[in-house]
Amino acid sequence: MDRSTPTLTGTLRQVRKAQRLSQLELSLRLGVSQRHVSFVESGRAKPSRELLMAWLQELDAPLVVRNEVMLQAGYAPVYTAALLDDPALEQINSALEQLLFAHDPMPALVIDEHWNLLRLNRGGQWLAAVLMPGAANLPDDGPINLLDMLSHPEGFAKPIVNLEEVGPTLLAHLRHEAAVQPALTPKVDAFEAMLHSRLGTENLHTNWSHPTAPVLTTRYATEYGELAFFSMFTTFGTPQDITLASLRVEHLFAANEATHEVLKVQVQ
Repeated sequence: MDRSTPTLTGTLRQVRKAQRLSQLELSLRLGVSQRHVSFVESGRAKPSRELLMAWLQELDAPLVVRNEVMLQAGYAPVYTAALLDDPALEQINSALEQLLFAHDPMPALVIDEHWNLLRLNRGGQWLAAVLMPGAANLPDDGPINLLDMLSHPEGFAKPIVNLEEVGPTLLAHLRHEAAVQPALTPKVDAFEAMLHSRLGTENLHTNWSHPTAPVLTTRYATEYGELAFFSMFTTFGTPQDITLASLRVEHLFAANEATHEVLKVQVQ
């Protein structure tokens, strides 16, 4: 067997460790013995479908991972994965459009679990063009991946003034995501390599200071002066579809009045 092919035992161990739970802690939550958890994770015992569903629920595994585990165990997948333009998701699309429109002129964008950019409002389109003029000329035959754009030497990270502050924090967050979704690992590695080239190994791992604000602010050098933003994320509550579970709406807010005024004037 190809060693790179995920296995049931490997996936279960990986998801548990990503949540920093011991086998004992997981067994207490599930109401089974630690020995049984160990046997399942080692492949010496086959879990029932019901146990697997409870197992993955306790670990808060992404829905796509839950389906993968079910298939690895020889069971039918549990969750659907409708396309975003499916007529069944008409209400969902309407809600997304309302969120994007209501946030103008501040930037807002819709991304999936792989950090593919799915939609932008007018403020987001304007900011993307300001931070990376070449983005306007990217081919539209495939999704634009924000991690690729961050890692690119001429990408969105290039104009960040305080990269030494926001870069390591974002990297730690991305590593946590990649621990649950290994498909992200190559893109996270590329982002880390970019940070190494910009900040140096020593600064990347040691340049930490106590927070001076309640939220992390990203500051960009632009032709309109320095623009500063902080973010909030909107997700669907209790989604039962893989596509919906993967969606995040990022809302950027002006961190100062100067940034707010620029957006009010420039985004038409």
